Amino acid sequence: MAAESAAIEFRIDRRSGVATYLQIVQQTKQALRLGVLEPGDRLPAAREVVEATAINPNTVLKAYRELEREGLVEARRGLGTFVRRTLGGAPDATAADAPLRTELVDWARRARAAGLEKDDVGALFTAVLDSTYSTNGTNGTDSVARSHEGDQER
Repeated sequence: MAAESAAIEFRIDRRSGVATYLQIVQQTKQALRLGVLEPGDRLPAAREVVEATAINPNTVLKAYRELEREGLVEARRGLGTFVRRTLGGAPDATAADAPLRTELVDWARRARAAGLEKDDVGALFTAVLDSTYSTNGTNGTDSVARSHEGDQER
């Protein structure tokens, strides 16, 4: 009996500027963080990904090799590629994240209602994340606010 593939569908954005194999790696990591993929789950076979996305099989294999190099998955000859570990925090991370997710959903809806496009929201969110997680010891909110004010003046 063949193992069933995990419920993950890769979506490739050819206009994103991000290499296709990296999109697969990033989407897999996101699924691991969110608990969509768990240890023991089988990733879709390269053939399945190729059929669904019309990308080169070598691209899928490159992504899977990168995930394997990072210790997240393991290839089992003749069986497929299987998840070894997750990227989330504690097993109850989904429950712990629920209040933050609710706030983020509300924020995203307000941003959309204010007329921000998806790319604008992504850029703003990335800027805030980068400044918040920077290693210079400051929270970086002043530079983000100055950057945003500059956008409004244009």
